[in-house]
Amino acid sequence: MVLISEDNIATSQAIAAELKENILAGKYQPGARLVQDELAEEFRASRSPIREALRMLEADGLVTIKSHSGAWITELDFAEFEELYQIRERVEPLMLRLSIPHLTTKLIKELEATLEKLNEATTVQQFLKLDREFHLLTYEGAATSYLGDIVQRMWNTTQPYRRRYSQILEREHFTSAHLEHTLLMNAIKRADLDDAERILFGHIRRTRLELKDIKE
Repeated sequence: MVLISEDNIATSQAIAAELKENILAGKYQPGARLVQDELAEEFRASRSPIREALRMLEADGLVTIKSHSGAWITELDFAEFEELYQIRERVEPLMLRLSIPHLTTKLIKELEATLEKLNEATTVQQFLKLDREFHLLTYEGAATSYLGDIVQRMWNTTQPYRRRYSQILEREHFTSAHLEHTLLMNAIKRADLDDAERILFGHIRRTRLELKDIKE
C-alpha cells in the first residue's frame, strides 16, 4: 500500500488545477495522450502525484484512464455527445429551478456583471470563459448532493465541442447566444421558474442541434 503524504496531495491538487485550466482552454485536444513521464518532467514532480492528479481529472470528466494504455483527454463519439447534451437539456433546467429561489441579491448582481462582460466578449476564449462562468453562477443557489457534480462533469466533458460551436458563433458575433442569455437573465430576475427552465432548455437544445450539424 502506497501512503500519500499531505505534501503529495497538495502537489497533486496543484498539478490537477493547472492541467484542468489547460484542458478547458483547449491546449490539449480530445483524444490526446497524457504521458506521465513527460508530465513529471514538466511539473518537476514524481510520478505518484502525477497519477493522483490524473485520477482527479478523471473524476471531473476531463481525462479517461485506460488499463495498460494510460491517460487520455476525454473524447466523445457522436452517440455519447448526443446523449450528454440530451441529459443536459433535462438536468440543467432542473438545476436552475432549484437554484433561482435561493440566489442572493449579491449573486444576481454578479450575474448581471458577468453577462455584461460576456456581451462584450470579442474572442472565442473570452466567450467560453465567461459563458461557463455565467451559467455555473446561475446554479449557485441550488443545494444538491449529486446534481451539481453531474452538471460540472458534463460541462467539463463537452467543453471542446462548445469551443468548436463558439468558433462558428464568432462569425455571427454570438448574436443568438447573447439574446438567449439576456432572456434567461430577465427570467431569473423575475424569479419566473417556468420561463427560465423553458429558455435554458431551448438554449441547450439549439446548441446540440447546431453542433450535430457540425459533427455530421
